Amino acid sequence: MSSENEGQRGGQGGPQDGPPEQLALMREFLRHEKQVPKAKPRTWRGAPLAKELPVARVMVNKGVLHLDRYFDYAVTEELDADAQPGVRVRVRFGAGAHRVRDGRREGGGLIDGFLVERVAESDYHGPLAALAQVVSPEPVLSPELLGLARSVADRYAGSLADVLQLAIPPRNAKAEKKEFPAALPAPEPPGTGSWGRYEQGAAFLESLARGGAPRAVWTALPGPSWAEEIARAVTATLASGRGALVVVPDGRSVERVHSALGEVLGEGRHAVLTADAGPEKRYREWLAVRRGAVRAVVGTRSAMFAPVRDLGLVVVWDDGDGNLSEQHAPLPHAREVLELRATQDRCAFLLGSTSCTVEAAQLVASGWARPLTASREVVRQTAPLVRTVGDLELARDGAARAARLPSLAWQAVRDGLKSGPVLVQVPRRGYVPRLACERCRTPARCTHCAGPLEAADARELHCGWCGQGEAEWRCAECAFQRLRAQIVGARRTAEELGRAFPAVPVRTSGRDHVLDVVPGVPALVVSTPGAEPVAEGGYAAALLLDGWAMLGRPDLRAGEEALRRWIAAASLVRGQAQGGTVVIMAEPTLRPVQALVRWDPVGSAQRELAERAELGFPPVSRMAAVSGKPEEVAEFLRVAELPQDAEVLGPIPLPVTDAGRPRRPQDPPVGERWDRALVRVPPGRGAGLAAALKAAQAARLARGGSAGPGEGVRIRVDPPDIG
Repeated sequence: MSSENEGQRGGQGGPQDGPPEQLALMREFLRHEKQVPKAKPRTWRGAPLAKELPVARVMVNKGVLHLDRYFDYAVTEELDADAQPGVRVRVRFGAGAHRVRDGRREGGGLIDGFLVERVAESDYHGPLAALAQVVSPEPVLSPELLGLARSVADRYAGSLADVLQLAIPPRNAKAEKKEFPAALPAPEPPGTGSWGRYEQGAAFLESLARGGAPRAVWTALPGPSWAEEIARAVTATLASGRGALVVVPDGRSVERVHSALGEVLGEGRHAVLTADAGPEKRYREWLAVRRGAVRAVVGTRSAMFAPVRDLGLVVVWDDGDGNLSEQHAPLPHAREVLELRATQDRCAFLLGSTSCTVEAAQLVASGWARPLTASREVVRQTAPLVRTVGDLELARDGAARAARLPSLAWQAVRDGLKSGPVLVQVPRRGYVPRLACERCRTPARCTHCAGPLEAADARELHCGWCGQGEAEWRCAECAFQRLRAQIVGARRTAEELGRAFPAVPVRTSGRDHVLDVVPGVPALVVSTPGAEPVAEGGYAAALLLDGWAMLGRPDLRAGEEALRRWIAAASLVRGQAQGGTVVIMAEPTLRPVQALVRWDPVGSAQRELAERAELGFPPVSRMAAVSGKPEEVAEFLRVAELPQDAEVLGPIPLPVTDAGRPRRPQDPPVGERWDRALVRVPPGRGAGLAAALKAAQAARLARGGSAGPGEGVRIRVDPPDIG
């Protein structure tokens, strides 16, 4: 109550006229009444406000960290019915958006946002601007999706607005007008099919069909059956009355799973979500999922946030593929997002690949997931025979000196072409080798932080992580002091191989033209890693050339990635019982090569995980990369309140990006000198590190720091490439 009203009350027989007890009570009442704020005006520019819950909390589409919070707006009676939680809205935002002059708000441009919730009162003490528009009454942001997006933003030191941009596709009005039919009844549980080849495969499907939530790391057997096996897992989940989500690395994998779902599940029961679909089609499929018309989804990484009803299973295939790492802020990885979804929705989780990443091995080692593998006997039956050719064999082989191919490879090609196509995998251009011991090929590592050593010139060595010099390097395995760097030369090798068999057709698959399927007739198929087409009936043989080109990359994941690429190509070859043979040109004693020969990617990942734990490398530790102009990186690290046990490696200079070279999202602007520092924390401290980096970045931006593309300080939590 205002002081004016108090005075009026006092003049009409107020508190001064009663007995002392009454006067005391009235004074106490008025003292409390003064603390109650004035009621908010119930109109805005003359328009009446909503009678109930007149305040809307909005997440505006401003992906900057110092604005990563909700903003309150008034809801007019006109927009009351449509302004429901989850809808898209437009609001005035910016300088003057909430400033009043002569009874009117001034300033502030219109910006899109999402209405998060409606409340009765606002924490903001000034007058509120009103919602400008409800773009669509379609509630696209559910509480479940909001909670997931917030978890992803916190994990990756990003903003909620940026995550929502990834999670919710742009609106298409035409697609919203489409009427979707009701969801089809739950299908019958599928047969076990090829899941029977795995020791716990049948039990996994049965658990899904009963409504269970098993979590498994699945090492798929060689061959094309993996797509059908995923389709059967999805069908079992739908049979329990729940939904399923499958995320794969690329469009070719989407087509394989899409085809398998059509055969196992039937048509009209699943949606396909890919970023390269047209805006209308993509939004229409997304709406079909949100409205519950379909309960199963397959797509690329853009589908990892798909709003599947009653989610019962999430599947991610080939999590080591770089395509599953988002290239837009805050750069989440599909595997991590689906792990969060499995925890949040208490649903089943299936991480599958013909290989095994260190992160997958850690999920099993921690007990979060269980292994789903086949017996060694079944593996030997389905995998091809793998033979190796090392440097000594190449040096003694006359055919290798003449055409850079050993006699063993010549023989494998000749024999394979008698019964079918032969695959030749050649490293793509741009592989940059790291340094290794010339005698035993052990990678050269820094004695301070175990990072990869690089050569600034022919004489000086320095660490690629912490930047410290290494004047007296000596191999930790054999004490040799000379280093080598492998020269790739893969294109010339492929050309010479093609000339050696002039009567055989040669097909190529790579960046400019990727083949999906080739006929099962004799032919040479030359492909870069990841672009290998499927051969009808399988390849008769495969050559994996210049293995050192992939093993020699200056990257912590070089061995893991090389093995993943080799196994992916070798999985397209017929089994050993059918005469399938793979020849790899790499040093036979190296762990990735031995893992390929034994077809044991899980064992290799487990040993790699143990070594990383000993050295404090991810994923056992959590790490973040901070990059930018040298002075800005130094200032950022100075003011950031990092956890006490955080270790800063660097900063070191990043290679200057040439104007004519393709630029990756993590590369500095063309021609600029940038530094990068790595911040490492022990296990269990990742959340604290992300929060500290996010707070420091928000404070920097609030002080006027740059935030545009190629500007300011970049933060990447869990960088995939820390070499």
